[in-house]
Amino acid sequence: MNPKPNFDRLLTALTCSGEPDRVPLVELGISYEVIAGFMGRKTESFADVAEFYKTAGYDYLKVTPMYNWNPEKRTPKEGNRNATGKFSANTEQDIDIHYATEGKGIITTWEDFETYPWVDPKTLDYSIYQRGSSLLDPGMKLIGHQGDIFTQLWILMGFETFSYACAEEPELVEALAQKIGEIVYTMFEIIADQKDIGALWISDDIAYTEALMVSPAFLREHIFPWYRKIGNLARAKGVPYMYHSDGDLWQVMPDLIDDIGFNALHPIEPKGMDINELKAKVGDKVCLIGNIDLGYTLTRGTPAEVDAEVKQRIRDVAPGGGYCLGSSNSIPYYVPTANYRAMVEAGLKYGQYPITV
Repeated sequence: MNPKPNFDRLLTALTCSGEPDRVPLVELGISYEVIAGFMGRKTESFADVAEFYKTAGYDYLKVTPMYNWNPEKRTPKEGNRNATGKFSANTEQDIDIHYATEGKGIITTWEDFETYPWVDPKTLDYSIYQRGSSLLDPGMKLIGHQGDIFTQLWILMGFETFSYACAEEPELVEALAQKIGEIVYTMFEIIADQKDIGALWISDDIAYTEALMVSPAFLREHIFPWYRKIGNLARAKGVPYMYHSDGDLWQVMPDLIDDIGFNALHPIEPKGMDINELKAKVGDKVCLIGNIDLGYTLTRGTPAEVDAEVKQRIRDVAPGGGYCLGSSNSIPYYVPTANYRAMVEAGLKYGQYPITV
């Protein structure tokens, strides 16, 4: 069970071009608390994170340039909720949880939009890519990541305001979607030109467990054209194009795979979609990533239960290739380190091709 990174392994899975030597590991994000627990020491720097990815057996290092969507720290006009909770999976400190704006956000009128202090994405510091490249183990590559377009649209407006504006002020919604799309696309243009980029990954939640958050028509008019343009950057560079969205995506699955051309879907939320059904219907065209349950198994289950779920998932989905092991979203601080370790070790144990479990 050699965890040595090899991006060719991940490339084979992402492009559904056969069976690699083992099932790759993929996560959108892993908390510093879990990384520290796994490594047995504090995680204080980007170099520490890179060392963890090598040690755990990931074939890549995901790099996200930070864009400040609210440079003046404007306060939502109303509807912002805050809550505080105490969790003890990996920490005993109180954690402040800030929920997204439900009512009125910080851009609700044309005046708000026209006077908003947008940050020019060309002025951002992209040197993190040079730093990431210098930290790569031989065989690893960088995954250039950014998000979100739809998510930032409704967060900036507040979801209730956004919903009403779709009917009452569609021109404002269109203008804001255009502005956000231009910013995210420009970042991806710059990301695609960086050294050692092995894939592009956009995260943007458009669904919840039962359905899309808005109509397919809205997505096709305002959001999907930007996904398509970013995909063209990936194709021009010759690298896979990855997508993250929670929830039930069946209604727009042909758009995502056939029209936009995503090579991989993440994280296949268990309550939203059945990964076995996905494998049967579209598994020959798109790589499936994730699906190990955060609702119970990784967060409240035992290491033995994690091991059993990983074994079952590999048995069902990995044959033929086109599957990467990971959680059904990301690895937050409240995932016990022992459960995370159990997932990684089970992947190495059961994920060797040919699959025999």
